[in-house]
Order: sequence, then C-alpha cells, then structure tokens
Amino acid sequence: MNIVVVVGTRPEIIKMAPVIKELERCGVDYTFIHTGQHYDYEMSRVFIEQLELPTPHQTFTLENNNPAAQIGEMMIKLEAALRQVKKPKIMLIQGDTNTMLAAGLTALKLGIELGHVEAGLRSYDWRMPEEHNRRMIDHVSHYLFAPTELAKKNLTEEGVWGEIYVTGNTIIDAVDMYLDKVKEAEKNINPKFDQYALVTFHRAENVDNPHTLRDFVRILKKSPIPVVFPIHPRTKKRLTEYGMWNELEVPHIQLLPPQGYFEFLALMRRAAVIMTDSGGLQEEATHPQIRKPVLVLRTSTERPEAVIHGFARVVGTNPPVVLAELQKILTQPPQLPDKSPFGDGKAAHKIVDTVTKRLD
Repeated sequence: MNIVVVVGTRPEIIKMAPVIKELERCGVDYTFIHTGQHYDYEMSRVFIEQLELPTPHQTFTLENNNPAAQIGEMMIKLEAALRQVKKPKIMLIQGDTNTMLAAGLTALKLGIELGHVEAGLRSYDWRMPEEHNRRMIDHVSHYLFAPTELAKKNLTEEGVWGEIYVTGNTIIDAVDMYLDKVKEAEKNINPKFDQYALVTFHRAENVDNPHTLRDFVRILKKSPIPVVFPIHPRTKKRLTEYGMWNELEVPHIQLLPPQGYFEFLALMRRAAVIMTDSGGLQEEATHPQIRKPVLVLRTSTERPEAVIHGFARVVGTNPPVVLAELQKILTQPPQLPDKSPFGDGKAAHKIVDTVTKRLD
C-alpha cells in the first residue's frame, strides 16, 4: 500500500518536509505530488532543492487563476495522477489552500483515506478563503493531526467524524531539522540595518483591497524602526497596479525579492520584531531558536496559541493602532517563553507512526 503526499505551495513544502524525511527514514513507500499552485522557481522549486527533498514523482501546471476553476482543474489533474499510483491507501495533505481542498475532495471520491496535517485551525473570519477550505477538509478527513489541544477542541466541538491526534506542528520539526543551515545562511545575509522589523504582507483580503494596502504603505513609511520587506509577487503586483510601488523607495525600507527558507529564517533570527499577515510566521517565531514578538496585521488569527503565550498581538492594519503597538514592543520588549506552544519537534514522527500502522 502506498502513501501519497500532496503539496502545492511554499508553506506546504516546508511543513511536509519533515513528514517526507520521516517516511524515508522508516522505509515507507510514498508518492510525492506537486500540484503547481506556486510552481515557479522563487516560490516553490527553490524550497524543494534547499530542503533536499526528492523531485516530485508527478507535477503539473495549472492554467486557471480563478479559485473555482482552479480547484476543478486540480481535481481533474490530481485524479489522473492518482490513477497512476500503485495502490494508494492514504493521502497526506497539509493546511488550507485550494490545492489541499482539491486534493482532499479527490481522495474522498477515489476512496483514498485522508490525513490532514495541521487540522483544527480556526480564525472564525469568513472573509478568508482558507477558513472555508480548512473546515471542509477537516470534515472529510479520516485522520486529523491537530497541532495543539486547542485545535483538537475545535474539532471535537464541531463533531468531526475522523480520528483526532494531537501531534504538534511540523513547522517546529522543520526549524529543528534545518537549524544548522539557517545559521550558515545567517552569515551571508546582508540586511542594511542592525535593528529592523521584518515584514511580510500577502493575503488576498489585505493586498487585493486598495484601502487596506494603502494603510499598509502608511505603516511602513511611518515605522519608527527600519524595515526589511521581502515582497511576495502578489503584493508587488497590487502595489504596482494601485500606484503605490514608488512610495516604498525610501531610505529606511529595504525591499527584497522572495527569500529562500534558510535565508528567511536567518532574517527572522536577526530581526527585532516581525510584522506579518502570514500564519506560518506566527508559529516559526515561537521556536526556541527564534523567539521573536509578532504583530499580526489582520483582525483575526487561527493561531491563538501564539497570542495566549505572548508571542503575537493581533493589531489589524489601522496605521495609528499598529504603530502604537510597534512602539510598545520596541520600548518594552516582551519576555517570551522558552518553549513553543506548537510542540517539541516530534510531530512528523507521530504522524508517520499513526499512518503506517494503518497500512498493515
């Protein structure tokens, strides 16, 4: 019997890397499929190479950008890919993107058992496409690998029918696994500033709204600390479309292209504070070797554990509010816990141990 691992975006590659490495360590047959949702060099292939993962057994290119058409196209192409896999027993997917929803629904229709890594996250913000996706995936999954007890509680209260396991988050495994490479990358990165805020901003509900994007630009221009800003292609496109790109060409803002995984973690380790609308960064910032305060540039988070343990503050995108919170952190840096609320770095082992027992 074969395990199928499906990814389509940069975060999925990173978070499934420990699972793939554990499958290989245990000598388990698996098929690695990349759906092509972000399959260009900067956003995806470089991470497969950096993380020393095998070349995917199957990949395909998506032609549709419209979410509904994209999900439909992915399901058609995934089904064709899965028909070529010998005895697929369990599919493992991670997270909440269109790729994961398409993969989960395809597995369901083909009678393949589904394991959802990072199950049970909830923002309760229906504006987020990811919230739609993660809820649907959780309710069709056979095995739900919740990163925390709070995520398990969400699943239990919703009455999911699959089996729930609390494993920790594989992002902590990944940082552990590649920490030496991160420290090596730290020697080679060259931020312009000794003290800086590391910033990312890319979510559709933020950058596709010109008013929200305008507030974001105001925050960066008025930041009391220099800013290092690796720019997601979607954000750069919207800044250009809305005529705001040139406004970021100021001395205290360093604009960077998308960074490799190790380089980005190295930037995190050196930063004084992180400002982001990303979910994964809220988790990575809690790793004992990073331990950075995070301002979440959203009105909600599906990682409340980071807030509860003092790592993150949800501040929205209103410039006066964000700038005031930023000043508070710079004036009185928070005392952060020594341990991550997202696990001890053994999530991949727990996940693989569970699914391999189901192959017998």
